[in-house]
Amino acid sequence: MSSTTARPHSQEDLARFRDVQRLAYECAQAVAVELKPGITERQAAALQKTWLLDHGVDDWFHQPFAWFGDRTAFRGFIGLKHLGGFNPAFYPGARRLEEGMPFILDNAPTLHGYTADIGFCGVLGENKLLDKLMDDLLEYRQLILSMAKARAPLASISQAVDALCAKHGYEPRHKAYPFETLAHRVEKLNDDGKKSHFSLANFGVRNVTELARGGLSGLKEGWSTIWNSSRLSNHAPTPGLWAVEPHLGFRDVGAKWEELLVVTEDDAYWLDDDVPHVRRWAARGLWNAGDIGVQAASLAQAA
Repeated sequence: MSSTTARPHSQEDLARFRDVQRLAYECAQAVAVELKPGITERQAAALQKTWLLDHGVDDWFHQPFAWFGDRTAFRGFIGLKHLGGFNPAFYPGARRLEEGMPFILDNAPTLHGYTADIGFCGVLGENKLLDKLMDDLLEYRQLILSMAKARAPLASISQAVDALCAKHGYEPRHKAYPFETLAHRVEKLNDDGKKSHFSLANFGVRNVTELARGGLSGLKEGWSTIWNSSRLSNHAPTPGLWAVEPHLGFRDVGAKWEELLVVTEDDAYWLDDDVPHVRRWAARGLWNAGDIGVQAASLAQAA
C-alpha cells in the first residue's frame, strides 16, 4: 500500500492485520495471568517482548510497554508531550505491582509487514474504580464508531471524546501521548523476510518512517496520519487502518483499550469485535451486538 494517498486495504490484508491483533491480545492476556506482587513494569514489558518474539514477531511499531498503579493514569507524564519529544517517564520503569493495583499492558508487534497496536487493562485482585472506568469505556467505543461512520471530521470525534470525558468527570489521558494522539494510522510494510529490524527508543524505525512519510504526503493532500483535536485533523476519516486508544484517568487510576478501526470511502467498522474488552462487556451484560447500532446512533446525535 502506498502512503502517498489514503485508501482501504484488501480483505486479505485485513485478515492478516486481524491475525496480528489477535496475537498481540493473546500475548497481553498470557502475560497478565503471570503478573504477581513485586514484578516491575520493566519485567512485564520484557515478558511481552519475549512472548511475541517466540511467536514469530519480526518488527514493531513500538516494543511493549507496561504501567502500574497511578502510572496507569499517566501521573507526571508531562515533559515534551506536546512536541512529541522523548519522555523517560513514559517508558516501563521500576514500579512494582501490588495487590489492588491496576495495570496496562500495551504492545504493537509487526509480523510479515502487518502491524497491530493494542492496549489491555486489568488489576491484580480487585479495584472497583477500575471496573467503573472499564465499563464506561464501552460508550467511547460506540461514540467513535458512530461518528466515524457518519464521516464526522476526526478532530470533531476527538473533541466529542474529550467532552464525554468531561461529562463523566474523567481526564482524557491520551492527551499525555505525543501530539495528544487519540489514534494514529497503521500501514502495511514490505515483507523483506528478515527476522528482526532496527528500533530506536523502543519504536520500530520502519513503522515510524512510514507514518512520517504518510504524514508528509497527507499534509499536501489535506489529511493527517495523527488523529487528535487539532486543526490538522479537521477532515473526514481517511480510508485505511487507525489504531484508536481512548485513555481515561480518574485520580490515581487509568484505563484504556486500543484496537484497529477500519475506514473505507463511505463506512467504518472495528477490525474485530472478538477482543478482550468487548468480551468483558458482554460477560457483564453491557454489550449486545443486536442493539449496538441503535446505541451508537443515539450517541452520535447527542455529540
